Amino acid sequence: MSTTISVVCYKSKVLKNNESPLMLRICKDGKRKYESIGISILPSLWDFKQNKPTRKCPNKEYIERLIAEKVKVYTDKVIEFKSQEKEFTATSLMEKVNKPVKRKTVQEVFNQYIQELESANRLRYADMYKCTMHSLIKFNKHLDIPFSDMDTIWLKRYEVWLQSQGLAINTLGTRFRHLRVIYNFAIEEKIVKSEYYPFNSFKVSKLSQTTAKRSIQKDEILSVLNYQGQTPLECLAIDLFTFSYLAAGINFGDIARLTKDNILENRLIYIRKKTQKQIKVSLQEQAIKLIQKYSMPDNPYLFPILSNFHKTEQQKVNRIHKIIAKVNKSLKEIGERLNIPIDLTTYVARHSFATVLKRSGVNTSLICEALGHSSERVTQIYLDSFGNDQMEDAMKNLL
Repeated sequence: MSTTISVVCYKSKVLKNNESPLMLRICKDGKRKYESIGISILPSLWDFKQNKPTRKCPNKEYIERLIAEKVKVYTDKVIEFKSQEKEFTATSLMEKVNKPVKRKTVQEVFNQYIQELESANRLRYADMYKCTMHSLIKFNKHLDIPFSDMDTIWLKRYEVWLQSQGLAINTLGTRFRHLRVIYNFAIEEKIVKSEYYPFNSFKVSKLSQTTAKRSIQKDEILSVLNYQGQTPLECLAIDLFTFSYLAAGINFGDIARLTKDNILENRLIYIRKKTQKQIKVSLQEQAIKLIQKYSMPDNPYLFPILSNFHKTEQQKVNRIHKIIAKVNKSLKEIGERLNIPIDLTTYVARHSFATVLKRSGVNTSLICEALGHSSERVTQIYLDSFGNDQMEDAMKNLL
């Protein structure tokens, strides 16, 4: 059944000034719904046959313009519902139109999203989004703009500006992926309509390139594992590299947070900080020896990165960032002495673990080309997909 939208003079109701209110009337499925448009008129100045003010009405042009605007808002919403094949009633139509819109700027939404990350103790990600936000502010001078302003043309200008800064293409991709997340967040929060979404035409996927090789050959891995450190820092760096390699490529941040509670019957069980997924790894003898080597009764952590002193998440993040920088600097120097063809870092252990698994015959689709992926979610997928027997048999080939 068709929907009719009109404005009528509600003459059955007389106000103190002897005027009657003008009401928007929606007729749908035999039901009527009324809503005041905020003005009233003397019934004598209203043409009840044509539902419009008479020629003698002193505010005729203003009232007609207001009526046209009100009717258009509702008509546009009806057209939107029909184009999306959505069912609606006179009541739901009125509610949809009158639902207050949360008017927030891009700056406000960035701040809200960052605050939520910080509340969830995802401080590293909060810092990454802050970096993107500051980049946008530097480009646009400010972010006190509605999301609808960030159209395809705006995004292309930002892309050109980023390129002028001499940034790597993957850095550009990171900036735009963050911005896309924020835009989707704004849509979910009803801050901007999905019809303004610019990323259907502006493809972020073009802003990526294959990262440099991060894995090394098995003989090179063994040369690192067998290297005799010259200083306490070098010894710690080699041990952390070794543990990461033997413990299914666990990354540095998760190593730092491991405690004695994460060890159960010679298995390492922990929650991945980044994805919040549970990881279970069978510990090999050499990995167990490393845990025993650094075990201290007054420190609940398995390795000397964090201690009881680091209570807040910010303190932990700062400490991990400080130590990984020192460890990677030491690993790079060791790698140069051993003629390793790439810069040696803790992340190389993670990639190398996956490479060895691939070459030992583990299903290639599960490993996703030895960690050559754009997201660490893939790592979790293949680790979770292995049966215990398959994983343990494959890990025997690590050494």
